[in-house]
Amino acid sequence: GNIYWTDHGFNLIEVARLNGSFRYVIISQGLDQPRSIAVHPEKGYLFWTEWGQTPCIGKAYLDGSEKVVLVSLGIAWPNGISIDYEENKLYWCDARTDKIERIDLESGGNREIVLSGSNVDMFSVAVFGAYIYWSDR
Repeated sequence: GNIYWTDHGFNLIEVARLNGSFRYVIISQGLDQPRSIAVHPEKGYLFWTEWGQTPCIGKAYLDGSEKVVLVSLGIAWPNGISIDYEENKLYWCDARTDKIERIDLESGGNREIVLSGSNVDMFSVAVFGAYIYWSDR
């Protein structure tokens, strides 16, 4: 198994084996303050959130190839990200807009607001079955 992580200090996404060996950078170009990451091993996808000059939700294959932006409008501080494996949806929370939203993880289409609060400062989100869990600061 592998572990993936973001390094927003160096604007990188890296991977290594669970024991820390075979560490290497899979995405180093075009990232600006990546925050959270979600992996879909079955489909071979990697998703991440970015806070930088152009906040977005990104997608690539697990080797970092075919990087695309799925969402770039109407987001400010996308924090946590989570995959609903049964429904093939991608969820994220935004600390500035105080929303949890979702899209189709293949196409990025069918964007929906799942939860909208005020002054919640959402930090992370997780989806399991019919439930959505989130934390705030």
